[in-house]
Amino acid sequence: MQIDNILKSDSEVGKILKNELRRQRENLILIASENYVSPAVLQAQGCIMTNKYAEGYPCQRFYQGCRYYDEIEIIAINRAKKLFGAEHVNVQPHSGSQANMAVYFAVLKEGDRILSMRLDQGGHLTHGLKHNFSGRYYRCGFYGVDKETEVIDYDNVLEIALKFKPKLIVCGASSYPRIIDFKKFRKIADRCGAMLMADIAHIAGLVVGGVHPDPVPYCDFVTTTTHKTLRGARGAIIMCKKKYAALIDSAVFPGIQGGPLMHEVAAKAVTFKEAMSVSFREYQKNIVKNAKALAECLKDMGFRLVSGSTDNHLMLVDVSKIGLTGKKAATLLEEAGIVVNMNVIPFDRLSPFVTSGIRIGTPAITTRGMKEKEMKVIACLISLVLRNSKNRKTLKSVKKVVLELCRRFPVYGRNKK
Repeated sequence: MQIDNILKSDSEVGKILKNELRRQRENLILIASENYVSPAVLQAQGCIMTNKYAEGYPCQRFYQGCRYYDEIEIIAINRAKKLFGAEHVNVQPHSGSQANMAVYFAVLKEGDRILSMRLDQGGHLTHGLKHNFSGRYYRCGFYGVDKETEVIDYDNVLEIALKFKPKLIVCGASSYPRIIDFKKFRKIADRCGAMLMADIAHIAGLVVGGVHPDPVPYCDFVTTTTHKTLRGARGAIIMCKKKYAALIDSAVFPGIQGGPLMHEVAAKAVTFKEAMSVSFREYQKNIVKNAKALAECLKDMGFRLVSGSTDNHLMLVDVSKIGLTGKKAATLLEEAGIVVNMNVIPFDRLSPFVTSGIRIGTPAITTRGMKEKEMKVIACLISLVLRNSKNRKTLKSVKKVVLELCRRFPVYGRNKK
């Protein structure tokens, strides 16, 4: 993976990178927010555009020598606009958190009201966590899921919105396994006179692939990371209606950022080109097929899934029913070469540092080429580990099966036996 120069210059760092490459090759990555980018995206992220400042926007830079940086950014913008059907796109945010911050700073004042999904029921820390800038600078109210169905009750969201009277409603989540109805959120926003923002960091690829409803026609603002299901450069973009373009651009620069990371903008441009392909749409369909297959297999093996199943790329498994915490389950699975993350489930009685659940996603293993047949195997392996948590022999035997599965579906070169 082109780390020879690093090994020559800094053997200590080089060895760590070699170990990380081995970890990515030899483990089943089931973290819903992670993926394997293409070699082209990897090269773009480390390209020569890291050598220059390009503060400002195309044709309005504060530094000389930005001709090719303008060209790259214009390409990235135009591709994103075409990909998502957006009126305006800013491709400079370094992360999803900064993209959300820029929207808030663009149209809200300190103390304004934001209504978003509860963090312990699927929302993100930038949607109102009290220790985050969103919770510190704004008055945040929350909606959640129905206690019985564990899905969003849109009538209840409307009821909360009419009482709370937010200036901005945020829809989108980081651990919600069901379809989000943006059209219904638009109607709710109109009823209470609020602007509407969708944070689609997790589902952007699914939206592009046509396997999840599109928020762009209904929302004033749409933010997304460019990795996760979009399978691209680590960064973010903001999409908005034309009337907000100047506000958004000035909120990003000079509002919260200085010079853009132009090597990342170049990688975003490559990402958007890859996402325009027919094969990418097929990949997104396979992500959902795999998630549904894995969810059904786990259910058949007696696991309780939050909301009963999944409509997208992830599922939440309640491991408290088999006497484990999310933290313990994630640790055990990692020992066996299966990487998930602990996650709170709706109405969780345990803290976010322990949790009653684990979050499982299929983007990365789908990138490796695995299909529904492999989902049955993976479900069996997960069950073996979690139901035999004190049996070290089981963990070792599962690890062997994982290694063989990873060799059959290699990533970044074939694994050595």
